[in-house]
Amino acid sequence: MPNRRASDHLGWLALALAIAGVAYADEPQKWLARMNEALTHRNYEGVFSHVQAGRVETLRIIHRVQGGAVTERLVSLDGSGREFIRSGSELACYLPDQHTVVVEQRPAASLLLGSLPAFDAASADFYEVSTLERTRVLGRNAQLIAVTPKDEYRYGYRLWIDESTAMPLKTQLCDGQGQVIEQVSFASLNTPAHIPDSAFKPDLSTEGFRWLRNESSATRSFRAPVMWSALKLPPGFRLSARAAQVLPGSSDPVAHLVFTDGLASVSVFVGSQARPDAQHIITGSTQVGPSSAFFTVIEGHEVTGVGEVPPQTVRFIVNSVTEQSAPPALSPGALAPSALPASH
Repeated sequence: MPNRRASDHLGWLALALAIAGVAYADEPQKWLARMNEALTHRNYEGVFSHVQAGRVETLRIIHRVQGGAVTERLVSLDGSGREFIRSGSELACYLPDQHTVVVEQRPAASLLLGSLPAFDAASADFYEVSTLERTRVLGRNAQLIAVTPKDEYRYGYRLWIDESTAMPLKTQLCDGQGQVIEQVSFASLNTPAHIPDSAFKPDLSTEGFRWLRNESSATRSFRAPVMWSALKLPPGFRLSARAAQVLPGSSDPVAHLVFTDGLASVSVFVGSQARPDAQHIITGSTQVGPSSAFFTVIEGHEVTGVGEVPPQTVRFIVNSVTEQSAPPALSPGALAPSALPASH
């Protein structure tokens, strides 16, 4: 009988350890889910530094959720003094160095602070998520979570998540060698219960500014008789959105395709008109911080791809773009715009 009791005890111990192991394995994903919930549904305001390509910029972010409506303001505290104010799906970009205000539409779920990884079952094939350590940031207890890609087609993340609020106190985007290519680090961060309307008014005077209002930039069905798609994609990427879009300052629509693996995304823009001088257009690639771009000509049309992914990923996707008479089914969901709006 004692042996049986010991055996039963060991059996229950093994089961408990197994359950604990599953819970521990789920823990990093739960931290990412809590972080994205906090970014979407909390009020917050803070000052952070944004570092990329050797350039440091200090910005202030204000985010409010009130009655289900989201209002945001992002202000550059040095450099050009840019401001971005979003109310619902409308984004106004104040560019004092260009004496211009650009008003455009953005998906309502997008964040000016940028989209951070939301891990799901499909992502497990291409990323590994792990808890590295418990540490201190801004005098707060934080969990350091690593999102590591399993191939060369995507970047990884390191995220320091506040244990109390689940807000990301510091984030890093890393290349395949683990080198930091972009970093956001908060110097101060608060989560007030109330933020007044006055916090979302621009500081600068827009007298004499040129206004570009692009009402047609919202996503809509692309009804051209010939669709654009990609014949082959890097592992895990799929077409998630297709639209016709008129870019600010232009009257000609372009085809806009979005490809995503659930975390990373690549936008591809295809000119609507074939150019007679297409053979003279120089093709090539460029990279600024985490953003990679590749431009070429396909069947006489200018094609440009851009995304926060390694250069070979953009090049792979753009070179696979082709005209298609019947479009493939779109994957459900759309991806938010890239983090930290660049100058227009």
